[in-house]
Amino acid sequence: MRGRSDVLEPAILGLLHESPMHGYELRKRLNLVLGSFRALSYGSLYPCLKSLVERHWIEGTESVVAPHTVASKRARIVYQLTADGKEHLQQVLASSGPAAWEDENFDVRFAFFGQTDAETRLRILEGRRTRLTERLETIRQSFARTRERMDEYTLELQRHGLEQVEREVRWLDGLIDNERGLRRTRPAGTGRPTAADTPAVDDDVAPARTTEKERG
Repeated sequence: MRGRSDVLEPAILGLLHESPMHGYELRKRLNLVLGSFRALSYGSLYPCLKSLVERHWIEGTESVVAPHTVASKRARIVYQLTADGKEHLQQVLASSGPAAWEDENFDVRFAFFGQTDAETRLRILEGRRTRLTERLETIRQSFARTRERMDEYTLELQRHGLEQVEREVRWLDGLIDNERGLRRTRPAGTGRPTAADTPAVDDDVAPARTTEKERG
């Protein structure tokens, strides 16, 4: 449970930093950030929201909405960041240790790169590339040792996994080159990047999801 909270909490705080939201809207946005393979239920969302409220990182206020008619009015809780929540989020976004590079956390951290400073972005990208390069070497060695004992379908699955990791490494190479280019061209003292600074992502080299077999 704690591992899921480690991903869910910063995702909630990052979204609420953009704008206040009620639970239904939060769940829709979180499913986009976390990915469909980690589809989020209300059973996971609301306990996490309650925990964040108890720690005074977010607060909820009732908002009456009328989705169809006046007779159907009902109260919804709209959540927003507190000052303590903003401070905690900045601490999270400034961290760039190994946890930020791992499969469970990297996608969420990347989703909020627009709120992350350039130095931290680069450290996370380089750390992720190092981790995947190590994984790539492990997969290649395993593939070379066992390929003669595999049937054609298992062999094809191994090859597919290898290509996925190679593809993400190439994607990271491009992002890192872009980040280094931005650092060279951005004037000293410039803070958060503008929209023009944001690296373009080629749909053909989007991050590949690693399979359970690869993670093992």
